[in-house]
Amino acid sequence: MALQVVTAVTGAAWEAALVGALDRADHGVTVVRRCVDASDLLAAAATGTAQAALLSADLHRLDVDAVARLGAAGVAVVGLADPADERAAERLRALGVATVLPADAPPEEVVRALREAVTGPAAGHGVADPRAALPTPRRGGAGPAVRRPSRGRVVAVWGPTGAPGRTTVAVGLADEAARLGAATLLVDADVYGGVVAQVLGLLDESPGLAGAARQAAAGALDEAALQRLAWSVRPDLSVLTGLARADRWPELRPRAVAAVLDEARRVADLVVVDCAFNLEEDEELSFDTAAPRRNGATVTVLQAADDVLCVSGADPVALHRTIRALGQLRDLMPDVEPAVVVNQVRRGPVPGDPRQEIGDALERFAGRGVHAFLPADRGATDAALASGRTLAEVAPGSPLRTGLRTMAAGLARVPDPAPGRRLLRRRAG
Repeated sequence: MALQVVTAVTGAAWEAALVGALDRADHGVTVVRRCVDASDLLAAAATGTAQAALLSADLHRLDVDAVARLGAAGVAVVGLADPADERAAERLRALGVATVLPADAPPEEVVRALREAVTGPAAGHGVADPRAALPTPRRGGAGPAVRRPSRGRVVAVWGPTGAPGRTTVAVGLADEAARLGAATLLVDADVYGGVVAQVLGLLDESPGLAGAARQAAAGALDEAALQRLAWSVRPDLSVLTGLARADRWPELRPRAVAAVLDEARRVADLVVVDCAFNLEEDEELSFDTAAPRRNGATVTVLQAADDVLCVSGADPVALHRTIRALGQLRDLMPDVEPAVVVNQVRRGPVPGDPRQEIGDALERFAGRGVHAFLPADRGATDAALASGRTLAEVAPGSPLRTGLRTMAAGLARVPDPAPGRRLLRRRAG
C-alpha cells in the first residue's frame, strides 16, 4: 500500500515539481492533500487519512503546538529547509521536527526519510493518542547540535494554596544566589496570580514569560532574545516577569514553557521558577489534545525541574493542605522527590516546639521529612514589600534572610556562608 502523505510547502518554486516527483508510482507515495497553512494541515491530519506530513519552515501559523498535534494524530513529520535560508533547519528542529532535509534533496531521499519517520521509534502512538501531545522535558544538550549544551539548574518553588510564601521564598532564593555569584534567572510562572514584578517594584506590563513563550512556540527563541525579555535587576540577577492578568493563562502552553526553560538553562547557572499551586487535571479536557490546560505550565515546570521545593505554612490549616498537595504530586509524578520547606515558623499556631511538632506531623502523615524551617519575620517582609526591594536590602540581618541564603548556596552549588543541610535530590535513586 502506498504511503499516504500530506504536504504543506507554500510559496516555494520547487513545491510543484517535488509533489509531482513524489506522486510517481515507483516511489510508493501518494500525496493525498496539498495544504496552504498549518490550520489546513491540522484539519487534514485529524481525518486520519495521512501517515506523514511534509512541511516547510515558512508555513503560515506553524508553531510547536501544531507539530505536537500532528504527533498526537499519529502523523509523522519531515521538514524541508530552503538551502538559501540559514535558520530554516534550526527553526524546524526548535519546533520539534526531528527529521529535516534540504529542499533540494532528491525525491528518493525524501521518500526514504518519510518512511523512516513513519516506522521509527517516535511513531508508536496511534491516532489521537493523548501521550503524543504531552511535553517531554529536555535535559542537558537537547536540541540542535550546533547549540552549546544546557548548563543551569532549574529549581521549582511550588506549594499548596493559601499563601504559604512561595513568592517570598522564590524571590529570596534568587536574590541570595545572585549575591553569592551565581548567574540567576527568576521566572514567574504562576498562572493564577503571579506577583514577582510587584514584589520587586517592576513594571508588570512587560512581555516577560508570555513573550518568551510566544517566541518559543514560533521556534524563534534564543539566548539573545531571552535576555532581551528579562529584566536585569542587578548583576547576576535577571527576572522574567509573569502574566499581567490571570485570564491570559492560555499564552503559557506547556511545550512553549518547556522550551523557555531549556533556553533559560543556557543563560543562567540557576533558574528559580515561582509556580502556581494547582496540579488538577480537567477530566474532560484530558481527552482533547488540542484544548489548552491551565495547570499544564505548572506540571511542565515540575517535570523539568532539577529540584522541587514544596513551600508550606506552619499552622494546622497550611500543614493539612501541604499533606494533601504532596499526595497529589506523588500520584501525578511519582518520580519527583520534593524538598519540604516550612515557612513562617513561629510559636502559637502549633503547641510545644513548632519545629518538632511540624516535623513529626509531616513524617507521619506525608512520609516526608522537612528540609528547612524558615522563621516568620513579618517586619522584614513588610518592609521589603513596601519598598519593592529584597530582604538583603532592607533587613540584611533578618533570620529569614539567613535561612534563604543558606538554601540558595546549596541550590547554586556555591560555598555555604552559613551551616545548613544540603538540598535533597529531586529524583529518586
